Amino acid sequence: MAAPDAVTKLSADIPPWQHHWLAETLRLREEHWGPLEDADAVRHARRGPEALEPRILLRAQSLGRREGLDELVSRWRQGALISLSILFILALLTGIGSAAGALGDGTRPVNVLWALGALLGLNLLTLVLWLASLLLRPRHATGLGRLWLWITRKFARGPDAALVPQALMNLLGRIGAIRGLFGAISHGLWLTGLTAALITLLVLLSTASYRFVWATTILQPDTFVTLTHAIGWLPAQLGFTIPAEDMVRASDGAQALPAAAQAQWSVWLIGVLVVYGILPRLVAAIWCTLQARRALRGLRIDPTLPGYAALRDRLLPAAQSTGIDRPVDDIHQPQVGATRTDDATVSWGTQPVLVSLELPADVTWPPADMPDTIQNAGNLDSREQRNCVRDALSDSHTPRLLIACDARQTPDRGTMGLIASLAELAGETRVWLYLDPQREPASDRRTTWRERLMAAGMAETSILHNEDQPLRWLESGND
Repeated sequence: MAAPDAVTKLSADIPPWQHHWLAETLRLREEHWGPLEDADAVRHARRGPEALEPRILLRAQSLGRREGLDELVSRWRQGALISLSILFILALLTGIGSAAGALGDGTRPVNVLWALGALLGLNLLTLVLWLASLLLRPRHATGLGRLWLWITRKFARGPDAALVPQALMNLLGRIGAIRGLFGAISHGLWLTGLTAALITLLVLLSTASYRFVWATTILQPDTFVTLTHAIGWLPAQLGFTIPAEDMVRASDGAQALPAAAQAQWSVWLIGVLVVYGILPRLVAAIWCTLQARRALRGLRIDPTLPGYAALRDRLLPAAQSTGIDRPVDDIHQPQVGATRTDDATVSWGTQPVLVSLELPADVTWPPADMPDTIQNAGNLDSREQRNCVRDALSDSHTPRLLIACDARQTPDRGTMGLIASLAELAGETRVWLYLDPQREPASDRRTTWRERLMAAGMAETSILHNEDQPLRWLESGND
């Protein structure tokens, strides 16, 4: 069972932006299908920090666990990683294929211009389009980012699956991280393909012999000399050689060139791929990653959004409720046995606690042999009493909690939910299927109780009977 202070802190094993993602998913769900019952979640959140934002995130964490939204977000995230891995593998294979296709099998000369087009044509076109998109405000994922989202949705299933990517896009849009995140993904895929093409070129040019030529019908040789020097000027600044003018003129396919000339064409082609393909994508990927990280660091809850605005008064109340304001009979009064502080809360410190759920009046309670070291929280029979005990457990560090239930009754969904919510607030919790030893039970539904409790996730050893001496476990902590 969770420790009492765990419900007042955000999980530290996931990054902060994922807490916001879960909160936005929950907000969209409540916006579409109405508010959830969140009395316990609000109570836990109000035991956390004083600011509204962390309390909204705490409420979302609690409700997300209860409704399974945290698992849905986790599964969607895993699906996103799988789909991204698939895209990177495809980019790798595409890069290898483009390089092999540009060079051919070595039996035919390599047309320099066609090789450049195969290696860099589509890359340069998409890079220019991306640069032009910087002048526009991004509203949706585009290009490879849209493809990634489409593949990821194929891994998501369930009625709430569509809310998860919508929540993610809402978050990214509000903080301006859409361009950075999807740009980093897109440039990363292109960078993977181009790097694979470069490695393939190096391998093929090192292990096979290729002849480079230019082929034309209407252009003059000097045109290719000028073009070769213009394209190769920038790579030459980084140390890549440019073929000599006479070698360029001679590379018309009609003359046999020495191996040194083919080596110069090879180095020129590699330099063009590195300078015009890999380096721009690398710079763009780094820039987009930094933009996305900076945007994510500025992620904040917008309290004016529908769904959040209504939570302010509940998570930051102007006054704390003191519970019921009229006397109750002795049978239904919880015996909390603790002093109240100025804000009307109750604390049991580190004492073990015994509580019973809706025991009827004909049951002898509390047990006559209950030690004084055990704190009796009474018999919970109303919402106010349940809230009082929940508040007390939230403010305490209860190591052991024993919940007594009438084994003659049939467990219902509300009782199972109450047991689960109380169990979250104690270090260790066990359920006592109580049968009054002074009365002959009209029915014994302990088997049904055991099945329901185990289905809810409670271990069989945590389900006790009279003969198990539950009070001894509660007092000493031993089985």
